[in-house]
Amino acid sequence: MRWLFALACLIFTVLSHANATPSLAGTSIDKILVVKSERQLHLISRGQTLKSYRISLGKQPQGAKLREGDQRTPEGFYWVDWRKTSDKFNLAMHISYPNARDLARAREQGVAPGSMIMLHGTPLDEDYPEWFFHTLDWTEGCIALKNDDMREIWTLVKDGTLIEIRP
Repeated sequence: MRWLFALACLIFTVLSHANATPSLAGTSIDKILVVKSERQLHLISRGQTLKSYRISLGKQPQGAKLREGDQRTPEGFYWVDWRKTSDKFNLAMHISYPNARDLARAREQGVAPGSMIMLHGTPLDEDYPEWFFHTLDWTEGCIALKNDDMREIWTLVKDGTLIEIRP
């Protein structure tokens, strides 16, 4: 009789853990939060972080993007405004950089602010495996993820979603 009780407890435990990881399918993501210092991207719905991902940043990760070619990732509030497939970086979602503050700062300094900041995957390169890119900051200012992570974000995040990039 004890073995039957133990078996029932085991089955209950397995089934309860099988449902413990919620599916993100059908969930509305209303914000992407990027914390550069943590190398983390968080998908947020109604103020709750649903999932987090490890990211890579520009080759000069400290500080906000100041001008075109500085290899920094911007900081501030933007939107995911369009997307495309990319031969070089798998999937890519455009971030609406520069915003009004970025434009004013660049104009004040007499420099071009830059553009084409993307949230994208990792190059498919025979010489360098994906894990190589995933362990360092290597972009020109974009935010990069593993391709599996980027595919998941691609399906969960709609164009028009707010993205906040913090130091």
